[in-house]
Amino acid sequence: MRLVLRFVVVVVSVSWPVMALAGASDSGSKVTVSGWVIDSACAYTKGLDKPIGVACAKACAKSGSPLVILRDDGTIFLPIDGGTPASSQNSKLMPFAGERVTVVGRDYVRNGSHGIVIEEISRGGKAGQ
Repeated sequence: MRLVLRFVVVVVSVSWPVMALAGASDSGSKVTVSGWVIDSACAYTKGLDKPIGVACAKACAKSGSPLVILRDDGTIFLPIDGGTPASSQNSKLMPFAGERVTVVGRDYVRNGSHGIVIEEISRGGKAGQ
């Protein structure tokens, strides 16, 4: 009986930290990003520094292309939903399609990719953020 009890204590003490880490979620880091709201296809395939125009960005978004934030240094931030099940963020970005914005939110970085949960969005913004 003592041997079984010791085994249980060892298993629990070893597995508890692993279970705690598995249950922990990344809360992202708070960021402020300024850039262009552009459709993802143009951001990745055309190598644009900014959208061709508002009408073009809106047409692509209406056709289903996800809108992204393109920072001046070329970094692309994919707006994501912080909830589950996740939903498209195009409706939140559509009023700003083709325009320069400043976004405050949580940045989730994975292997060089940026997913951002938008908390605030406004027109304009400084270059370089």
